[in-house]
Amino acid sequence: MHHFNFKSLAFYGVAIISVLLLFKTVSVYGEKNLKAPPPVNGRYRLTLAENLPNCEKSDTLTLNIEQSGIYLNASLLLANANADTDEKHSLAGILKNQQLNLSGKVGKSILCNIPRPQNDPLNSVTIQMQLVDKGNMTGQLTVKGIPQTLKFTAVPEKAQEKSQKNNH
Repeated sequence: MHHFNFKSLAFYGVAIISVLLLFKTVSVYGEKNLKAPPPVNGRYRLTLAENLPNCEKSDTLTLNIEQSGIYLNASLLLANANADTDEKHSLAGILKNQQLNLSGKVGKSILCNIPRPQNDPLNSVTIQMQLVDKGNMTGQLTVKGIPQTLKFTAVPEKAQEKSQKNNH
């Protein structure tokens, strides 16, 4: 029984205790400081405070967001588009500190709620949103070539459906 000498046992004991302490420290740090971003994926009813210039009726749009951690892909659709419309995500962005920033290109037919022409001109769009209560968001839409920013509110479509059912 010459295998178990005091130096070997002391070394392995210190190594095991060090690993356990390190694990405990990392676990406490992670629980305290590392939080998953809030889920924002889904469809939102976007209601603009005012119409876009040069558009007759652009008051309601649908924003479809897909989320992977803090990274977002989104598409802006007409409000009456089917839920299963397979629209390519033309906006990309990031979620940071309850703030969503999206940018990309959107067709003028979608922004102005008009029938899509053959060569639908694309507009560069930036959307900045702030999460508020119950998944609702407020924000502003900036379209390249239009000097003013357009304020809007975004309500998750499921919440919108529930409130409509309660009213009937």
